[in-house]
Order: sequence, then C-alpha cells, then structure tokens
Amino acid sequence: MKKKKVKLRDLGSKGHPGENGHERGHNHGGPEGVSKFKTYLPAISSFAMLIVGIAVDYFDAFPFFKGWIRILWYTTAYIPVGFPVVKEGWKSIQKGDFFTEFLLMSIATLGAFAIGEYPEGVAVMLFYSVGELFQDAAVKRAKGNIKALLDARPDEASVFRDGDFITENPENVNIGERIKVRVGEKVPLDGALLSARASMNTAAITGESKPETLEKGDIVYAGSINLDGVIEVETTKEFKDSSIARVLDMVQNATARKSKTELFIRKFARIYTPIVVFLAIALTLLPYFFVDDYNFRDWLYRALIFLVISCPCALVISIPLGYFGGLGAASRNGILFKGASFLDAMTKVNTVVMDKTGTVTKGVFKIKDIKSAGMDETEFMGFLLALEEQSTHPIALAIVQYKNDNPHKAMDVSEVAGKGLKGTVNGKVVLAGNKALMEANGIAVPSETDSIVETLVMVSVDGKFSGYVTIADELKEDALHGVRQIREAGISKLIMLSGDKDSITQKIAKELDLDWAKGGLLPEDKLSEVEKLKKVTDNIIAFIGDGINDAPVLAASDVGIAMGGLGSDVAIETADVIIQTDQPSKIARAIKIARSTRRIVWQNIGLAFGVKAIVLILGAGGMATMWEAVFADVGVALLAILNAVRLQRMQWENKELGQKR
Repeated sequence: MKKKKVKLRDLGSKGHPGENGHERGHNHGGPEGVSKFKTYLPAISSFAMLIVGIAVDYFDAFPFFKGWIRILWYTTAYIPVGFPVVKEGWKSIQKGDFFTEFLLMSIATLGAFAIGEYPEGVAVMLFYSVGELFQDAAVKRAKGNIKALLDARPDEASVFRDGDFITENPENVNIGERIKVRVGEKVPLDGALLSARASMNTAAITGESKPETLEKGDIVYAGSINLDGVIEVETTKEFKDSSIARVLDMVQNATARKSKTELFIRKFARIYTPIVVFLAIALTLLPYFFVDDYNFRDWLYRALIFLVISCPCALVISIPLGYFGGLGAASRNGILFKGASFLDAMTKVNTVVMDKTGTVTKGVFKIKDIKSAGMDETEFMGFLLALEEQSTHPIALAIVQYKNDNPHKAMDVSEVAGKGLKGTVNGKVVLAGNKALMEANGIAVPSETDSIVETLVMVSVDGKFSGYVTIADELKEDALHGVRQIREAGISKLIMLSGDKDSITQKIAKELDLDWAKGGLLPEDKLSEVEKLKKVTDNIIAFIGDGINDAPVLAASDVGIAMGGLGSDVAIETADVIIQTDQPSKIARAIKIARSTRRIVWQNIGLAFGVKAIVLILGAGGMATMWEAVFADVGVALLAILNAVRLQRMQWENKELGQKR
C-alpha cells in the first residue's frame, strides 16, 4: 500500500496520510474542544443508533420496526462511518489501486447488508472507524516529540547591527555577528558564548533535562533555552548548518527510510490483499460443487467474515508506528537514527570498535603532572610558559592554561621541527620539547621518564635538565560506565583503534577493560583493520568516531556512530547514528532502544498473524460470526497500536548514575 511522505511542516495539520495515500484524519482546526467533538461525532451517532436498533430488535418492543423502517434505520447508522470509507475505496479504484483495506471493508459491510445482517454490517464499519481514530491519536502522539523539535526551532534573532540590536530572521544572520538572547528565549544559531557565564536548557538538542552551565568561549547550540540573565553569543554557523536545523533534517529523513521488515510488510500487503479477495470469492462459489446442501447466503456470509478478518491494517498501521516510536524515543534521549533500517541493524551488532580521542576521551590536552629538578615549581613553570606562550601547538595551548602570573619573557624563540622549542629567558638558554630535543643538545634525561606513556614536555635551562610536564587527554566522565553498559547490553567484542601513539592507546584500553587495541594508525589503517574484522563471518560491527579521519571507517562499518557535539561535520554526515551529547553511555542506550523497538514490532506481527489465522479457520468452517471477525481485525489492530505506543512510555535506566532516561 502506498504511503505519502510526511513533511515536518505538515505535522499537526488536518489528519495524516493513510496507508493508501489518502487523508484518514479529521479536521482538527478551530478550538480544540469543538475539533474533537466533530472528529468523534460520526462514530458517536452511529454507535447510539446501533445500540438502539439492537435493543429494539432484541426486546421486540416496537412491532413496526421491521422491513423498510428497519433497513432505513441501520442504513442511517451506517452512513456516518461507512460513507467516508466507501468513498475512499471508490477513489482508489479510480486511481487503479483496486485492492485496498477500504475496498475490503466496503465489500464486507455492504455484503452484510445484502444478506440482511444489518447490525453486523454497521458494527464492523463502526469499529473500523473507531480503530482509525485510535490510530490517528497514536500517530499524533508518536510524532509529538518531532513537533516539540519544531517548537524548539527559533523564529527570530536579536542581532547587533549599526550600533543597536535589531530583530532579524535567523536565516539572515551571518557568521561572526553578535546576537543577544534574553531569559526564556531560544538561542537562534550556534555560536560561542561572549558573556562570562550562562545556564542553558539543552533538552531539545541533547535529550538531557539537566541545565548546563557554560563559561565564556563555550559553544552554545541553537534551540537551547537561556535560563538565567541576558547573554550575548557570537555566531559560528549559519542557520541551515546549526544543530537544531541538523536535528530536524535528520529526523525528517529518518521517517522516510524504512526498515527491511517495514518494506516487506508493505510489499506483502499489496500481494496479500488481492489474494484475500479471490479466496473470498472462491469460498463463496466453490462449495457449490462439493457440498450437497449448498446455501449461497451461508457461504457468502462466511466469505464476508473472511474479508473482515483478512484486512491487513493491524500490520500496515502498527509496524511503521512501532519504528516511528523507536526513532522518537531515541531522539528524546539525544540519539538520532538516520532511518528505521539502522534501528534494525543496531540490534544485530556484536562488535563495537571505537576511536579514542574525542570518543572516549575529551579530546582536550591538560597538564597531568609537573616534576621540577633543581628549582621550585613556580620558577620551573615560568621558564616553560615563557616559551610555550610563543607557540600555537595544541600541547602549548594546554600548558599555557597553567595558573601563574608569569613575569618572564622569552626572546629569540625558534621551533625545532618535530622536537620542540628553543629560546632565551632572562639571559638563559631554555629548551622545551621531547626526549629527542634533549639528546640532540647533549642533555641527560632521567631513566624514570622511559616508563611514562603520556606525552612529555622536557625542559632544560642553560644545558641542565630542569624537569618535565606530563600532558594527557582525559577520559570522559562516563567513559568507563559507558563501556560497562555496552558489555551489559550483550556486546561480545570491544576494540579501540586510534591514531594516537600505541602506548597511550594501550593504556586507555586497559583502563576501560577493552578486548584489544591498536594505536599509531592512519585513516586507511583503521579502515583496513575494520575490513579484516568484517571478514569474520559472525562480526556485525558498529564503529564510533568523531573526526574527519573516521569518516571512511564510519561508512564501511555495519553501523557508523558519530559523536555529534564535538564531532566533525564530515563524520556526522557519514554516520548512521548520531550521539548528540558525546556520551559513550548513550551507545548502550541506543542498542536497548533498538532492541525494544524490534521486539515490539515482532510482537505485533505475531499477534496479528496468530489471531487472524485462528479466526480465519473458524470463519471458513462456519464457527465464527462477524463479531469475532471485528475482534480479529479492529481489536487486533488496536492491541497492536497500544503495544507500539508503549515505546513512548518506556524508560531506559542508567543504573550507576541513578537516573532514568
């Protein structure tokens, strides 16, 4: 059955596209109360007339309620719920789409009228319409978090131009402009914080409800809400490239990418429906040749029951709804799947390969240890800072973060390629760099430094070794917990591949208790290692990375996962799953959400096929009536929808941190 693509701007409009491309919903315009009343009025009026008709039939209270009066009463009860369905069935036929659920329900109910089963004909169509209303409500709820993202999209920016702040559309604000955000307002574009501090609600972007405190220079994401005081931000991206625009685009595209299960069910429905119609015809006519006491009315009734039971709406409604619920649950947790197919793929992963820098570590160098020789720490750091202040190397930037009012100034500073810096400080020749720099200048280095795997910056003053500083990248706060959670999720192999030197990679891998690790790798080396792993038949690989150099491996792995906060745009575009918060612990949660989605989808498939098969056999044997058929069709559809909606209520606990997500 065909399905029209749902655009984000269409959410919350009149109804939603049905499985055949027709609008199934009802008018939700105007005041909410009036809208809901109009929506349910046809079903309410049909239900009231049906109950009155059945009561009069049962008690035989009115002798005149027979013949044309009775037919007219049930026809009037049928029209409010039946006419829209018959109309859609006719439209489908005009478009060349003969075998739809609308046609099945129309034939079954009009056939019931033709053989005098008026209450059952009204009941089948009534419950089908009620099922449609439940479906509308379920889909609306499932799309609620995407609607919330739309609401989080800022529609104006206060930008500083010509000496004053003016209101402008965010799409017209350029990179490098200064914008002002008041308390309670949404940040319109990504940028760097110019104010000293800010408290932000980033739930729309990261899925984290806890307010985040930012310092001057920190990145502020579009869609975040300013919680405390007026702040100013310098924009670093255009609106189309901002975090909120990226999230919206990814979620929109995700709904259009179907899983294999979903695609199979849709193809199955297109083949299954015409088969059902021809089987119903056969069930009506073929017994004539094999049954002695053949009665056309009885066999037609059985065929009509067969048609009602066979309607595939429980499958074509609940399965897409299940995947939609999984995508929504993931996005609420700061995890973006680029399609339902990747939800399925995530459930099969048994090997997780991860990058180091920026993935499990913060990607920011910091001073870990200071060892001075022959002078106190303040004097030692004064000489080192004087040189490093003249450099833009990442290690130099880490060293200059050291809190010290340094009075020393370096002169004649020069860089020794691949080794470090040389200069004059207070008339003394100072060297700062690696062991190779010391040895090249004949300076003896203590043997204790040989066992240190982290990056060392050694210092000599006037030809004498004066000490060293250990520089290291820090593990993310939840890295160890995240790895444990991945293990608990049933992942059998955890591997690290890094471009950093092997000694550091092995140390981090040991801290995280990984199965094995390899460092000193170029991008092509990482790709080669992953391709070797893929050749092992039982390996389904998820690779986690954040840099441009990770893009080839992200593309080659079965599931590519990118850290979306600090990650490069290339990595994010290449990956299949985006972790908005950069937290390794979200990997395990992504696996759990994917498995919950898959489990619910297969529960619905089993429920639909199981119940329908039982009632089909009973109906063909004359042991089931239209009422059982209604349950097998609409009842099962409602149960499947309610089961799918459970995904929107599920919580995936972070046990160690004592939080629920």
